[in-house]
Parts: sequence; C-alpha cells; structure tokens
Amino acid sequence: MFYREAGDFSTTYAQDSQTFPIRFDRYRYYAVMALAFLVVPFVINDYWANAILLPFLIYAIAAIGLNILTGYCGQVSLGTGGFMAVGAYACYKLMTAFPEVNILFHVILAGGVTALVGVLFGLPSLRIKGFYLAVATLAAQFFLVWLFNRVPWFYNYSASGQINAPERTVFGIEVTGPNTEAWATYLFCLVFCAGSAIIARNLTRGTLGRTWMAIRDMDIAAEIIGVNPLRAKLSAFAISSFFVGLSGALFFAVYLGAVEVGEVFGINKSFLVLFMIIIGGLGSIFGAFAGAAFLVVLPVVLKLVGVDMMGWATDIVAHFQFIIIGLMIVAFLILEPHGLAQLSRLAKEKMRLWPFPH
Repeated sequence: MFYREAGDFSTTYAQDSQTFPIRFDRYRYYAVMALAFLVVPFVINDYWANAILLPFLIYAIAAIGLNILTGYCGQVSLGTGGFMAVGAYACYKLMTAFPEVNILFHVILAGGVTALVGVLFGLPSLRIKGFYLAVATLAAQFFLVWLFNRVPWFYNYSASGQINAPERTVFGIEVTGPNTEAWATYLFCLVFCAGSAIIARNLTRGTLGRTWMAIRDMDIAAEIIGVNPLRAKLSAFAISSFFVGLSGALFFAVYLGAVEVGEVFGINKSFLVLFMIIIGGLGSIFGAFAGAAFLVVLPVVLKLVGVDMMGWATDIVAHFQFIIIGLMIVAFLILEPHGLAQLSRLAKEKMRLWPFPH
C-alpha cells in the first residue's frame, strides 16, 4: 500500500511535530490546495458556486469556530446564528460607513466585533457549564435577533428592515453586488476559509489549544495544575466568535447580498452548524469541513435523486432530508461520537498496517 511511514525520516523536532508527518498526507494537502485555487475557479459556474461551493466554504468557517468552542474547549453553544448575525450587521455598517475601505478589512473587522460580543456573552461560562451554559447561549441567540430587528440603526432605518450589500471590489474585481462572477466570489471565500483553517489548526496544536482541551476534559484538575479558566474560556469564546463572525459577514455580503435577520440567522442556523460538528467530529478541524460538506451536499443530492430523477414532491424530499440528518446525528452520538473525522482516522490506521490485523 502507498500509505506508509516507511522512508519518512524526521531529523528535527519541527519535522517531527508538523501537521502532516506522513509524506502522502502532505502531497494530498498540496494537491487539494492546488485544485481549489488553480483549477476550480476556471471550471465552476453560477450553479456550482451558489448551490455547493460558497455555502460549503462559509459554513466550514462557522463550523471551525463552533468546534473550537464546543469541540476543543467543551463549552456548549446554541448561539451561532446570533453571532453570525453580529458579523453580518457589523460588516454592513462598516461597508456603509467607510465605503472607501477595502471589503477585506470590513470582513476581518466584522469578525473582531463579533469576538468582542462573544467575550461578553461568554462571561456566564465562568460560573455555569453544560446544560445551563447552552441555555444562556440560546438566550443570546434570541436577544441578538431581537436587537437587530428592533433597533433601526442597525439596518440604517430602512423601511423594509432588510440590509443590502453595496457593490465592492477587490483588485478591481467585483465580489459583492448583482454583477459578480462565480469564480471571484468563490476565490474570495476560499481565501478566508483556507486562512481560517490554517490559523485554527495552529492554535489548537499549540499551548492555547492544550489549555482548551484541559478545560474540556477536566476543568478542576486543569485549574489545579495552573490553567487559568478565565483566560481559557474567554479566549475560546473570542476566537470562536471571530470565525463565526467572518462566516456571517461572508454569508451576507458575498453569498446572499441581502439579509433579513429573523429569516436567515434564526435558531435553525445555530442548530445547523451544531449538527455539522456533531456529524463531522468534535475536536477536529477536518471534522468541520466534513460536516459542512455533508450537510451542504445532502440537499442537492436529494433534490437530484428525489425530485429530478424519481419525480417526488419537493416537500417529501425535504422530510427525507430531516429524517436522514436526524438518524445520522443519533447514530454518530451512539456509535461514533467523534464523527466522520474519527472514521477517517480509523481508515488511515488500517491502511498503515495493512495487510496485518489491527
């Protein structure tokens, strides 16, 4: 078999602790990145971009953020939709207040604003945890949606209560507005997604990530050995909210272009991102991508098979989607709590030892 460690020699500590210690994994990573940046932009069309690629990239960023908080730090959150709304509205206010600033900085600053809001709502985690923390973040979800609905300043006193993304360009190429090209919006989101994944991967493998996992596994023991729970939990809320804010800004400005907060960033959005990390795998960056891919591709596949090929009604296919997602969540929680990421790890372990028994 080609998936082997034989011949992979590490002569330094940096080589021994790199993200992909096996040569095949490194080559596969380089191949995927080259395909994503150099091939896909030339072959996609509007349907592939809007139906699969853009939602996948944006939801993957949100899933990475929630996985940092829930999967790595063990702080359950049901307010992802509300924090995505913070990113969207912060990006809108920045775009309208500073039209001369590049949208790249607007999206990043929107993530920073969301991080500050996340720290504010993360303060209860210092006193409560588990079910009670989930209820507190759920309250944050409803409060944020109510706030953006009731305060006209957030939507610039628009009569419809809707926010619309102004036209903005990057290097002269339009990435928001009605005249965007599929490849341009795809590359714009891909840069943020790849950057988020690299940053999150390095954070979780460093000292900060180890403090998060110590708090997750046994917070009292972690505090005894010197881990500061205040710093660990609030940093997890801040960094998680930053990534979720990025996804909300991209979801509004690049993907949808127009947003009404109650319809787009309601409680269903929070549960959708939570289901992504449960199915993909808690405590895994790859799991965030796997869960996002599964829940984005599933409706498209069901529509192609059920509606286009079998001739079923759209509502029946939608019910099948709910059934499949529910069964998958129950199955993974019972049989494999670490999700698709763990199945991938097990498959690679078997390939490394084949043909010997494992």
